[in-house]
Order: sequence, then C-alpha cells, then structure tokens
Amino acid sequence: MANYMKNAIQRFRAAAPQILSIFRFLAGTMFACYGAQKLFGAFGGLPPGVPWWVVWVVGPMELAGGVLIAVGLFTRTVAFLLSGMMAIAYFTGHARNGFWPRTNGGEPAILFCWIFLYLAAQGPGAWALDHLFRRPTPNAG
Repeated sequence: MANYMKNAIQRFRAAAPQILSIFRFLAGTMFACYGAQKLFGAFGGLPPGVPWWVVWVVGPMELAGGVLIAVGLFTRTVAFLLSGMMAIAYFTGHARNGFWPRTNGGEPAILFCWIFLYLAAQGPGAWALDHLFRRPTPNAG
C-alpha cells in the first residue's frame, strides 16, 4: 500500500504544472465573469447602488485581467496587480461591514486576492501564452 501511495504522489507531482494551468484558467474565467457582470449586466446584473466608478474602472480591469489570467498572458504581472486590487476591494468595500468575510460578503475578494498572489509567485503553469514569449535560458554547461 505504501508503494502505491508513493507512486500516486509522484504522478500527482509530475502533473502539477498542468494542474496549475487548469487552476489558473478556471480562476481567470470566473474573475472575468465579475467584469462581464459589471460592464454588460451578465449573470443577473449588479445590485442597486453600485457606484459608477466601480462599473467603469473595476469592471474593465476584472474582465481584461481575468481573460489575461485565463489564457496565461502576462500572468505574473497581471496577477500581482489584481491581487492588490482585490485586497483594496476587501478593505474598502467589505471589512468595514464586520470582521468575518462570511458575514461581510468578502469571501470572493479574499480568495481572489490570495489566488492571484499565488499565481504571481508561482507563474502560469505548463499551458500558457506566456511561454510563447519566454526567452530561452542559455545552458550553464
């Protein structure tokens, strides 16, 4: 049984770059939906009272940033910027309504903040448009 588990873990580790790419694609796609909701009224539209600047400033950043993350283009830079944007969104829009994210509606903001920070640190994974523009590294030998 122990040998089976070691083999399973090794296969999982070998697939980590591909799993990261799928994770990045799903996160980017879900994030872009928030931009589409703001800009186009998709997914039920916005609740009343959303300020115009959230629609016209944050909406395009969510839509374009989500698409760029999904396809893996400029992943680290875009993910870092979006992580900061979501931290600001949490502290300015949610935290003032109470400490716990479950009660102040800030769960998506916190999760996207940390997902994007992870992608900024880890990179796009195996399948990304970023790899088309990566400079080959010279051989050390």
